[in-house]
Amino acid sequence: MQQELFDTIAAHERIIICRHERPDPDAIGSQAGLARLIEINTGKKVMLAGEEEPSLRFLARMDHIEDADFTESLVIVCDTANTGRIDDQRYKLAKELFKVDHHPETDLYSKLAWVDQSFSSTSEMIVQWYMQVAAEHDWKLDDECARLLYAGIVGDTGRFMHPNTTARTFEAVQLLFERTFDIRELFNEMYKKPLSLLRLEGEVLSNFTLSENGVGVITLHQDQLQRYQISVNESSALVHSVSSVEGVVAWVTFVELEDGSYRVRLRSKGPVINELAARFQGGGHPLAAGASVKNEEEQKQVIEQLEQICAAYHS
Repeated sequence: MQQELFDTIAAHERIIICRHERPDPDAIGSQAGLARLIEINTGKKVMLAGEEEPSLRFLARMDHIEDADFTESLVIVCDTANTGRIDDQRYKLAKELFKVDHHPETDLYSKLAWVDQSFSSTSEMIVQWYMQVAAEHDWKLDDECARLLYAGIVGDTGRFMHPNTTARTFEAVQLLFERTFDIRELFNEMYKKPLSLLRLEGEVLSNFTLSENGVGVITLHQDQLQRYQISVNESSALVHSVSSVEGVVAWVTFVELEDGSYRVRLRSKGPVINELAARFQGGGHPLAAGASVKNEEEQKQVIEQLEQICAAYHS
C-alpha cells in the first residue's frame, strides 16, 4: 500500500488531508508533514482540513475549504480509526479517499488504506513511506517537514518513553535529525503549561483516587475548567499526571462537557483497555484509548469494568 499511496497522490492534482477531531501532535504532525512533503516535491496544492486547535497552532494552521474543493480532490485521512472522529465530515464528498493510520482498524471506511499498528505513530509511518518509496523517486524532506513529523513521533511516544517506541522509531528520528530545526523551541511549545493548568493539576492530584486493583480515577468538572479557564482540549495535558504514582496499573480521566456528558481518557501500564473504550463509543491503542459516556451512571460502568480488567490482569 505504500507504493499505492504514492501512485494515488501522483494521479491527483488537488489533495486535501484530514485528521481526527480534538487533534494531538501526531494528528497535526502527520497531516501537515505529509502535506508539506507533497507540496515541496510536486508543486500541487494541498489543503489541511479540520478545526484549529489553539494550543497546536505553532505546528500548522488549517485552511478554509469549500465543498467544491472536496468533490474535486483526493482526500487522505491521517491518524483516524473511525469515521465519527474525522474532523470534517465532507470527506464523504471526496473524488477518492485514502486512509493512513496506526490505530486498530475499527471502521473500514476506505478501500484504499494503509493501516499498520506496529508503528508508534502515523508520523513515523510518513517517515517510513518517505524512506522506502518517495526517496526512490528523488523526493526531498526539508527542515519544516522534519519538524512536523518529529513533533508527531515525540507526542505519540511520550518522548520515547512509551512501549510503542521501537528501533524503527529511532531510525526515523535519525533521518529527521539530519535536517535542521530548533528542537528546544519545539519541546518548549509542546510541553509548556500555563500557571492555571498547573494549579488545576494540583487540584487533580489532591482528589485522585486509587483502588486496591491499581485503578486510578480522575474527574474534571465543568466548574473546575471554567474556574481555571482551561479548555477540554487543554485538559489533555493532565492525562499523565498520575502515571508515576506507585501502585497505578491503569487510570481513567473523565472530563465533563458542557452538555453534562464526559470525555473519557484511558491509559494503562499493562492491561488492554481499548476493548473497554470500544464499548463506550470509543477506541484506540491497547494501552491508550478514548471514549465517551453520557452520564454518571455510565461513568460508574467504565470504572467497574476497568476494575475487572485490572483484577484479571493481577490474577
